[in-house]
Amino acid sequence: MGSKHFLSNPQVSPGSSRLLFFCLIRPLHTGSSAGLLFGNPTKPISTLRLVSLKRPRLASLRPVMIKRAVHVERQEVDNVVPERLSLLREKLKNEGIICDSCTPGQYSNMLCPKCEGGSTRERSFSLFIREDGSMALWTCFRGKCGWRGHIQASSNASYAPAERNEKKQINGDLNSKKKPSRVLTEKSLGLEPLCPEILAYFSERMISPETLRRNGVMQRKMSDQNVIAFPYRRDGRIVNCKYRDIEKNFFQERDTERVLYGLDDIKNASDIIIVEGEMDKLSMEEVGYLNCVSVPDGAPAKVSEKELPPIEKDTKYQFLWKYKEYFQKASRIILATDADVPGQSLAEELARRVGRERCWRVSWPKKNEIEVCKDANEVLMHLGPQALRDVIENAELYPIRGLFRFDDYFDEIDAYYHRILGNELGVSTGWRSLDDLYNVVPGELTIVTGVPNSGKSEWIDALICNINAREGWTFALCSMENKVREHARKLLEKHIKKPFFENSRYGDSIPRMSRDELREGKQWLSDTFHLIRYEDDSLPSIKWVIDLAKAAVLRYGVRGLVIDPYNELDHQRPPNQTETEYVSQMLTLVKRFAQHHQCHVWFVAHPRQLQNWNGGAPNLYDISGSAHFINKCDNGIVVHRNRDPDAGPLDRVQICVRKVRNKVSGNIGDAFLSYRRTTGEFKDVVEGH
Repeated sequence: MGSKHFLSNPQVSPGSSRLLFFCLIRPLHTGSSAGLLFGNPTKPISTLRLVSLKRPRLASLRPVMIKRAVHVERQEVDNVVPERLSLLREKLKNEGIICDSCTPGQYSNMLCPKCEGGSTRERSFSLFIREDGSMALWTCFRGKCGWRGHIQASSNASYAPAERNEKKQINGDLNSKKKPSRVLTEKSLGLEPLCPEILAYFSERMISPETLRRNGVMQRKMSDQNVIAFPYRRDGRIVNCKYRDIEKNFFQERDTERVLYGLDDIKNASDIIIVEGEMDKLSMEEVGYLNCVSVPDGAPAKVSEKELPPIEKDTKYQFLWKYKEYFQKASRIILATDADVPGQSLAEELARRVGRERCWRVSWPKKNEIEVCKDANEVLMHLGPQALRDVIENAELYPIRGLFRFDDYFDEIDAYYHRILGNELGVSTGWRSLDDLYNVVPGELTIVTGVPNSGKSEWIDALICNINAREGWTFALCSMENKVREHARKLLEKHIKKPFFENSRYGDSIPRMSRDELREGKQWLSDTFHLIRYEDDSLPSIKWVIDLAKAAVLRYGVRGLVIDPYNELDHQRPPNQTETEYVSQMLTLVKRFAQHHQCHVWFVAHPRQLQNWNGGAPNLYDISGSAHFINKCDNGIVVHRNRDPDAGPLDRVQICVRKVRNKVSGNIGDAFLSYRRTTGEFKDVVEGH
């Protein structure tokens, strides 16, 4: 189906295969789900009353525009009053329509003064001036514009543009502005049996005379040229007729009902196949599928981004709503639209209306090593009847966003089974005593808590330094309690394993890191960590942090995010939202980020004030804010430092793994590490020490 433009009265020579097109071309592919289709047609001015459809989607980017005006009824125009015509043209000029070269009694096409033909500058604007110069009528057939109206030359006449989307009754009743549908017969349309040349053309397309006869395909002679006629029937009666020449130029009757081609064939069908063109409908029938219909007006350029309009305003798809009972009876609707972008857009628009849950879609096979068959007729021609039957028999369920089957994930499950990524069971913490309890799995959320001055932040820093050394991971750090220089010192000491300063307060007798080591360490800092910092006085929100973390994942490929701590974030919430509800939504946001980006998140949350603390490790349920911290996390860890000399060494740190959702990555239990104050390192406790 093709681009929108007007064809205009080409000069037809004897023997030429081109057609004489009468009247105005009416585009099909508007790109909108609510384009004017059913009702409010342009007033006919010709007894022939044909309206051309879009040209097919061909390889060329732009159709050749024929600029000659389209002649309608041959009438004498000697009765034009120059003063009246001059006044009419002046009024049109006031509307932005320049028509000095337009001839009364003819259709002229030009750029629309309103939309200027869009980005493609298509000449979609049609202007008709009556033979006597008394009135002008115009319509822009560009789907995204649709400007139409009329104006009279008489001084007391007023401009009255027609509304683009006038209400139409769903049951097919016509409003007062719409002319009743015409009564059509083969005789009134001048239809004739197919000539041998057209039969040969169909034979090349693998369509038999029997299929053509059953569907009443005939021909019509226009200016000594034969064109193919596809009568559209409802209850056996012709309600419309579409014409096509061998160059795939389409046009159809005016003031007719828009129905599906082959409508009677699906009246009581349990399965319905919907295709994009009459030739595809005939192809389906050729291989045994009578329960097939074609849409009357082609495909949109793209899927509409708007919500589905109310039925009475969904004018382009009235052919679905008007006969919705046909589709309600069907248990399965197979969408076999073209393989190109407009065809797939049409499938989505149809699925939105008939219900995705009942829809299936086809996968068109390749016709050679490079190209894919575009539609049903190409499959029939290039691959044969059985291939087309296989396409329908192998149709798949139409995808529904958010609804899946396990077989959609079989590749991922196989990769998980074979451990293709290598970190499916988590990566090591770097401490043997802890690896049996806790391993770091990409895409999980770990909540870390502990009473103040227990070493939570120091332990996380040591953990990510270990992971970087072993796995090469990089990290985003949102550490709001640390100054940048102090955080850099802590990380460098763990990496270089020397104190930053030469200071007897904590450096003992170990020499400080050298300038060369500092230089190397600074490069390591820059390569390994990306800082998320809020430089204003106000506190950052969790959404602000997550948005920057997404940027760090996409730009730098970070694998871990540290948010330290929770109470340094801005936690303003609506007045009607409880803290528990807020924490639940916040953690859901963090978990979705972790899962979608395969990034492990460590979230530090302080416990509430412990009134009767006995010096032991707190519980995860003691976290200030909500029990959702333990309910929603994948892993829950309490870091606790011994403060009682009688209970053991003061450098002893207890890592309490209190929750592990994923059993393949760990278990509940306690591990003990020793903290080296000089360099901020954590070491496995050696038995007996």
